Amino acid sequence: MSVEGIWDLSISTPIGRIKAVTEFRRKEGVLVGTAHAAGEEVPLNDVVLDVDRLTWRQATTKPMRLNLAFAVTIDGDTLTGTSKAGRLPASKVTGERRGLRQGGTAH
Repeated sequence: MSVEGIWDLSISTPIGRIKAVTEFRRKEGVLVGTAHAAGEEVPLNDVVLDVDRLTWRQATTKPMRLNLAFAVTIDGDTLTGTSKAGRLPASKVTGERRGLRQGGTAH
């Protein structure tokens, strides 16, 4: 299963819905990525794809400083799962891969 491409995410958090964009690509055979949200760009760490389950970690500073752990299931061009920040309750994550028609970049 390929996850490469640009994904529009929606994260339902206790402080409201957050929209984010993640981009996954292969670099020297390794899956890497970046996330864009709230005016910041952060690298994705420990990106692992196991059949249809994708996990990664990332740090954010906006709207607050958090270390997030994502675990999602990929189904074609959609994903569903959770984002967890420490002891806080898990937040529901949904996403859709951008089609070629939409084009553009995540910046």
